[in-house]
Amino acid sequence: MIILIIIKDLIKVTSYYFASKIILKSFKEFIIVILHKEGKKKNLLGSYKLIAFKNTLVKILEKYIVNIIYKAVEEYRLFF
Repeated sequence: MIILIIIKDLIKVTSYYFASKIILKSFKEFIIVILHKEGKKKNLLGSYKLIAFKNTLVKILEKYIVNIIYKAVEEYRLFF
């Protein structure tokens, strides 16, 4: 897996951003696509779907953080 190759660098980058309290602007940005629902009138708001795409690096960092939190919850038996 590619992630195993880059995991150390990813950890370094993540640690740097959290330690320096930097949140990149691109981490907060989404690409939003508007799709028209078939069979609906085009002049109604309910006739459209919004799909938001997140930055891929943000998704990886979120999963990394969730795993850390989950391990802490299991280790200290929180919420069980």
